[in-house]
Amino acid sequence: MVFLGGPRQVGKTTLARSLLPTKKTGYLNWDIPRDRESILRRALPDTPLLVFDELHKYRKWRGYIKGVFDELHPKKKILVTGSARLDLYRYGGDSLQGRYHYLKLHPLSFAEIGGKSQNDLEALLTLGGFPEPFLAGSLARARRWAVEYRSRLIQEDIAAVENVRDLGTMELLSISLPERVGSPLSINALREDLQINHQTVGRWLDIFERLYSIFRLMPLGAPKIRAVKKERKHYHFNWAIVPDEAARYENMIACHLLKWVDYIFATEGREIELRYFRDVDSREVDFVLVEKRQPILLIECKLANGAPAPSLRYLKERFPQARAVQVIRDDVPSTIHRGDLEVCSARKFLGELV
Repeated sequence: MVFLGGPRQVGKTTLARSLLPTKKTGYLNWDIPRDRESILRRALPDTPLLVFDELHKYRKWRGYIKGVFDELHPKKKILVTGSARLDLYRYGGDSLQGRYHYLKLHPLSFAEIGGKSQNDLEALLTLGGFPEPFLAGSLARARRWAVEYRSRLIQEDIAAVENVRDLGTMELLSISLPERVGSPLSINALREDLQINHQTVGRWLDIFERLYSIFRLMPLGAPKIRAVKKERKHYHFNWAIVPDEAARYENMIACHLLKWVDYIFATEGREIELRYFRDVDSREVDFVLVEKRQPILLIECKLANGAPAPSLRYLKERFPQARAVQVIRDDVPSTIHRGDLEVCSARKFLGELV
């Protein structure tokens, strides 16, 4: 089987339907009453490919899909899609170990839209990478879509799969998070602002992460660089909601890097981690790609061209084998080499990813 996860409205259903036969449908959506009845009765379509959408909202879904797989494999192929971390929702049932591959569908990237010009980059930065607001090409529609998206995520998706009583305060947390992108996220500060306990804030952040609203990065913790070890940074899959221009740009780069990391694992099996660097002296590098516990790529994000950041040079000196790049939002004609550091435009850097 293949489990396909990703944020709601990122295109999972469209992709799944495109794989189905043209005449017969094998698509079953848990949110549709007729399909839900067919699922529960196991009255499944007689098609080579079965697609189960939002099945994780069924609390016994893991045991159910294991039974379907054991009965029908290898006669039928099975695709399970959902707007949640399907590898983490374990409401019970038998283990699915060895029965599925887990893949993730991300928002549109600069390379995926065929981006060539600086205007393409600015449109993606402003509208975000979700297909509906990006293809509409309207900032007003993108803003309205984002508000409706947040409301549906909390009132529908979270309410369906999590036991959260105070959805109103949880939505306040969701509203406050975009303003904190780019800095280590302080749970204590959130707790004080919302007047709720530390454990609740932590649990709600975990829920947002499981439902692909945010993702969090761990710091690079090598002892020789006196790095911080616990403070995590967070980013939004819909970077368009981040109000600060520099933070939104950094968030967009983070999403592109995460998409590339997941792609490399899915296609090559290489385990690369996306992290960031911050030490006790407040030196910080936005992103560090780590493979086999060794940094392989150091990335600093800047809006305008200028001298490489001192923190980037500091980290490069300690990991000379890693490539170090300062990625500039403004367009520069070609990559500039400053010693062993590179300075290049976001248009060029993102165009080389997926």
